[in-house]
Amino acid sequence: MNTMLKRFLGRSIKTGRLEIVDSAGERSVFGDGSGAPVRVRITTAKAERDLILNPELKLGETFMDGELVVEDGNIYDLLDLLFRNVPTTHPSVPAVLIGVTRYLTKRLRQINTPLRSKNNVAHHYDIDGRIYSLFLDPDMQYSCAYFEEGMTSLEEAQLAKKRHLAAKLALQPGQRVLDIGSGWGGLGLYIAEHFDVEVTGVTLSEEQLAVARKRAEERGLSNKVKFRLEDYRKVQGPFDRIVSVGMFEHVGVGHFKRFFQTCRDLLACDGVMVLHSIGRFDQPADTNSWIQKYIFPGGYLPSLSEVIPVIEKLGLKLTDVEILRLHYAKTLRAWRERFMARRDEAVAIMDERFCRMWEFYLAVSEAAFYYQNLMNFQIQIARHQQALPFTRDYITQTEASLRGSEQRGKARTPLRIAGE
Repeated sequence: MNTMLKRFLGRSIKTGRLEIVDSAGERSVFGDGSGAPVRVRITTAKAERDLILNPELKLGETFMDGELVVEDGNIYDLLDLLFRNVPTTHPSVPAVLIGVTRYLTKRLRQINTPLRSKNNVAHHYDIDGRIYSLFLDPDMQYSCAYFEEGMTSLEEAQLAKKRHLAAKLALQPGQRVLDIGSGWGGLGLYIAEHFDVEVTGVTLSEEQLAVARKRAEERGLSNKVKFRLEDYRKVQGPFDRIVSVGMFEHVGVGHFKRFFQTCRDLLACDGVMVLHSIGRFDQPADTNSWIQKYIFPGGYLPSLSEVIPVIEKLGLKLTDVEILRLHYAKTLRAWRERFMARRDEAVAIMDERFCRMWEFYLAVSEAAFYYQNLMNFQIQIARHQQALPFTRDYITQTEASLRGSEQRGKARTPLRIAGE
């Protein structure tokens, strides 16, 4: 085995049992032997060098390319073992230098102009939609679910997420609602079904737009919900309510001021906004290089310390903040298990390398939410502090009312992507 890699693993892996079979067939064991063993085979000497020089990028790449094969356990088991040992990890000097350089230049990779934003969205969302239908719930919710006490079903938790967000909007009859990053339309359709409001959803994904419009037509809601292919910076207001779920991660830290300034200008004087986004518990950092290269180009997960000052300086009122700690870890586990159960179908739709990439994406994201200080936040913002009720009781009261409305409503037809 590469000498530097062997020394690195010997210093870093203190708990668990990691067995490595290198490109020459040599077997090495690391850790204290506790827990279920994980055995990995590295097929090339180049992969060994890459893993020590730039592990953040190359761990995913070598797995995608079949140069790193997990023979006992699976890729999540390997990542779980590695992440549990992060406190004792001592990265190589080249890895440290790459990390520092990336942090200092992170804004360059987040220059998300309208054209670049559309290309970034197409990279991830405008693939064959059947892939998403393999692992998402029938409503195609592709963001953190909200697991209420005792809730285990992904479908229930995604419905609870929509209910929770809708309640925080404090909707009133006749209002105009803007959904920034409307995806396959699930949240906008839910709001239109349960409230006497008009909804406008904007997205940069042509595939998602087509599905959302079809769903609105099938449900007889085209008169209440309009979906448009439009950048949020081009939208014309005003709106009484704005909601944005899972889109803010694509904005980029250098565009935060423009994003909130646009939202402020779009809101009516008594308007309210709810923003749902992935965030960090700790100080600002850089986006994982593998995730940024292969999954979310231009993406960035902010710390609240990067978000709240921008809101304050624009004269907006921060009226409520909720942190969802492990909800996305549970969501990602459900997605990963569903994807793996139908992996053969995914291979038939795309190819083996894509499926290894997707498997790594879901596994590393799940592990990151368990071990690497990631969370989701829901921020409620108003232009005027009197725009909302005096206490938060309206949220639980509205959720209770929505539960009753859901139970009384007709059964919804599960979404199916064309060609499935």
